[in-house]
Amino acid sequence: MAFVVLYDACVLYPAPLRDILIRLANTGIVRARWSHPILDECFRSILENRPDLKPDALRRTRTLMTEAVADCIVTGFDALVDSLVLPDADDRHVLAAAIVAGAQAIVTFNLDDFPEDKLAPYNVQAKHPDEFVLDAIDLAPGLVTTVVSEQAAALKAPPRTVGELLDTLRDQGLVRSVARMRELFGAADPPV
Repeated sequence: MAFVVLYDACVLYPAPLRDILIRLANTGIVRARWSHPILDECFRSILENRPDLKPDALRRTRTLMTEAVADCIVTGFDALVDSLVLPDADDRHVLAAAIVAGAQAIVTFNLDDFPEDKLAPYNVQAKHPDEFVLDAIDLAPGLVTTVVSEQAAALKAPPRTVGELLDTLRDQGLVRSVARMRELFGAADPPV
């Protein structure tokens, strides 16, 4: 059985990071989950920060995300939310969804919002996306490099090389995992 993770809104926000996380979920390395409230938060933030994007296009992206990962939507956690304690009460729905999903980890940039002592009773840990991708590389390096190659090949507007995609992912916080991927590709600027 694959490792179950819950993706927080902040890691689904940047498109290149969202893309690699969804692609990793489709390899079978992990079983990725999220909830409608997580998607609401993600797309509300995107719309606030990118008013140039059309709401219809964002709705389409949301639908494609949900269709791309089988059984990704977690439900049935609402009754648990009020019983949880976290530094930010607005994050309780994320932990509740992780608990109901049976997730071993919440992949998030906001590690301080999910302290170890608050997650431990539920056998959940918070993982920075860089650490999460490093774990995926350790489990299946060939699959991860294939995912990155396929992601780069799918970028058409504008097209990107693998090296350019890795630069983008590094800039989005995947510093150590991108360094490791560059080693796996065997070059500072991998081919397309």
